[in-house]
Amino acid sequence: MDRTYMDVEDLDVYRRLCQLHIDVCDTSHGWPSEEKFELGSQARRSSNSAPAQLAEKNDDRHVRNKIEGVNRSRGEAAETIHHLFVARLKGYMTAEVYAGFRVRYKECIRMLNGLEKTLERKVPAPDRRCRSLKPR
Repeated sequence: MDRTYMDVEDLDVYRRLCQLHIDVCDTSHGWPSEEKFELGSQARRSSNSAPAQLAEKNDDRHVRNKIEGVNRSRGEAAETIHHLFVARLKGYMTAEVYAGFRVRYKECIRMLNGLEKTLERKVPAPDRRCRSLKPR
């Protein structure tokens, strides 16, 4: 099937963020019960919001709105790294487990940066936020 756009499920970064959400959920459910509605909930919500932001804006007809979804997704990924870092500081996970999550989230953030650049090229040159991008 020839398409001029990709379904959100076709995006590797979306699939990776979804898997990260599942892994964050699995990890956070092992934290102390007093964190169930505190840090654990925050980590689960931000980890779910990262792919959800991509899904919400993927079918939008306006490129600027798609870019906004990518920006929000990147912010949610960074927020999740923060929650996981705090969990590590509180002793809820080892440094190695935290480092594994951090590496995976940073890779997604790099992928989101690339997606943003690709989308920016579809915006007319005078309207680009990053003026150095050349059209392909």
